[in-house]
Amino acid sequence: MAVDDVVRLLGTNPVYRSRVTCHQVSDPEPARFGTLGAPLPGALDAYLNGNGIRLYSHQCEAINSLRAGKNVIITTPTASGKTLAFNIPVFTGLVADPDTRALYLYPTKALSNDQYVTLRAMEKFTGIPAKPAIYDGDTPQSKRVAIREHARIVISNPYELHQVLSWHAKWSPFFSHLKFVVIDEAHRYRGVFGSQIALLIRRLLRIARAYGADPQFVLSTATLANPEEFAGRLVGRPFTLVDTDGSPHGTRHFVLYNPFYDGIGERSAHQETKDLLLSCVKGDLQTLCFTGSRKMAELVTLWTREDARRTSARLVQGISAYRAGYLPEERRTIERQLKSGEIRGVVSTNALELGIDIGSLDAVIIDGYPGTMMSTRQQAGRAGRKGAESLAVLVAQANPLDQYFMHHPDAFFSRLHEHAIIDTENPYIVSGHLLCAAAELPLREEADAGFFGESFAPLLAGLAESNLIKKTPRGWVYAGRGRAADVVSLDGMAAESFRILCHGRLLETMDRAQAYREAHKGAIMLHQGETYIVNEMDLETHTVRVSETDVDYYTQPLKEVDLRVIETLETRDVNGTKCAFGDVEVTEQYTGYKIKKGDTILGVEPLNLPPLTFRTKAFWLVLPDPSAAAVTAAGLDLAGGLHGAEHALIALMPLHVMCDRWDIGGLSTPTFGENGEPTIFVYDGYEGGIGLAEKAFTLLPALFLSAYELVRDCPCRKGCPSCIYSPKCGNDNVPLDKEATVKILGDFITVPVNGETAGYPSGPEPAAS
Repeated sequence: MAVDDVVRLLGTNPVYRSRVTCHQVSDPEPARFGTLGAPLPGALDAYLNGNGIRLYSHQCEAINSLRAGKNVIITTPTASGKTLAFNIPVFTGLVADPDTRALYLYPTKALSNDQYVTLRAMEKFTGIPAKPAIYDGDTPQSKRVAIREHARIVISNPYELHQVLSWHAKWSPFFSHLKFVVIDEAHRYRGVFGSQIALLIRRLLRIARAYGADPQFVLSTATLANPEEFAGRLVGRPFTLVDTDGSPHGTRHFVLYNPFYDGIGERSAHQETKDLLLSCVKGDLQTLCFTGSRKMAELVTLWTREDARRTSARLVQGISAYRAGYLPEERRTIERQLKSGEIRGVVSTNALELGIDIGSLDAVIIDGYPGTMMSTRQQAGRAGRKGAESLAVLVAQANPLDQYFMHHPDAFFSRLHEHAIIDTENPYIVSGHLLCAAAELPLREEADAGFFGESFAPLLAGLAESNLIKKTPRGWVYAGRGRAADVVSLDGMAAESFRILCHGRLLETMDRAQAYREAHKGAIMLHQGETYIVNEMDLETHTVRVSETDVDYYTQPLKEVDLRVIETLETRDVNGTKCAFGDVEVTEQYTGYKIKKGDTILGVEPLNLPPLTFRTKAFWLVLPDPSAAAVTAAGLDLAGGLHGAEHALIALMPLHVMCDRWDIGGLSTPTFGENGEPTIFVYDGYEGGIGLAEKAFTLLPALFLSAYELVRDCPCRKGCPSCIYSPKCGNDNVPLDKEATVKILGDFITVPVNGETAGYPSGPEPAAS
């Protein structure tokens, strides 16, 4: 059975047909080849000819720009040959200067290993002595000296670089001749994590400068809405963009599939995913299925095998799970079996989203919108990698983002990618890296201000007052206890950290806010798809003790939020609505938690935790008086409408800004401040802010429209998890009024005429309460 046959099945089978919301077909594209500005060294030219490689147009564009000395960001799709586009200029540099060194940074060990194999193969074929080596936490001590002194290409990761920089003297041969820094899968470095990596790269550049080097950068990334801005913020330098794909691809089918098409959904999206996977495998389509957790990857695999057993033992043997946590040998075996075609169906977490070489696939099934268009297209791009016809199916969950796309397929297929946000001015992030920098080399005000932004001088003064740095004739040096690099966690903020222990084994660490939310006493906690119950939370030692459990209920924290505006930094009027952005102080008080099974409340338990108070960035909206009066006059609940609008705006912020709804907080009230105005706040859930609310503030018209369409078009009567109910609501989704929400959001997107709104945009009438 071919892709066409499975597509026909989706259109004719009554069960499938009712759930297919949209089926888009993209025409095949032939390859477009390019021309190099100058000939390659003979060995590299022979490598291309010997492997039957003709360079695509985007590869030539990237190579020409890199050979011209520019920093380049490449954003072409998965399997378009980005790796070759930066390996050729690096090898050209190795030929031109025998002292040249290059640093390759990867987010996973699997990608590092893949690149190592590729570089060794190029070295062997060309005879160019690249001497590639992997240097990470697994590198034996016996090999480290030789790698530091002799490897011309070092493959590593940000965590290892964070530790290495303080030992830069041992790396002097490498840093003295560092010519290239390659950052692959760079889109992984966004939000808090990306902001940490941006400061890490500035520390790297500062070290390189001290050794007389000025490396050139090349970033490889998925498609973003703001690639040049993102690259500039990540590295602190201007970049040239290469984004026009010259690689070929075959006919592509993309299906939006909604198990909740009737607003109810008789079966879970995971069970529907299992059925689709089995149909594809039975149709002899080699299929990759993405799920949101390790546990779900295992369950979908188990369910598919159970159903396949009724048909054929051969089918069962060809279905496998793939996830982090498997031994490296297991993962390599599955990857080899995928490439050979021995395995016909694999259920994976996003571990296979990145560029690990698994060969050509016929179909991809995505169990739930992955949170960004970037990830969706990365995952879908795993099918048809050799230019053959392919199928991708997005199976919707019952949450607002998924359902928004199911009801607005045009918005999905025409959707631009999200903005990836990096904030290099967050004082809490910058302070930690200043400590690390001071431990690496003495900090000097004039020489180093360019690396650390406008807050450099005041932050130095604050660190000095805290006796964490001290002034010497050579500059400011680190004076704290312990290694500075051990104080700064690249995964989060420089804040209080709670350790999550299971029988004495460290599972993970959380900042205080996350621990209060997810790891309070009695909480049911998920870690890498496994379920744990929290037995103890010790606030003095910052220790949380958990044990494994298997329960059919979950817990939901309850909290109260208070907010104070510290300073308004910017204002704007959007369709008659007063909007502002600025600094706020947020106080979150966790008061208890609910024990729930499905929608049934089994019990409520109190919590006695100290309040969390932090300064952050927010945008806020003041509902115009006529709008508030119209809601009240219609007999609707103003507070419930504001609350619903707050939830809808937060739910769809990830549609516009690359973030998770858990990164954002909100507050709505019909009487805020001295004037008692009806106001909605949306704030960054991190101390100091990380640029999410700031970017959303510039995109308010689009955010307002998508939130309005989400709620207006949801088939429910009084609100549901697909529109205005939020899984993170600290008030247990009370009060909420769907009709009031539609009216309020409608007023946000209509222009007042003579003091009255000009009417709601065209579309279905709001559902009656």
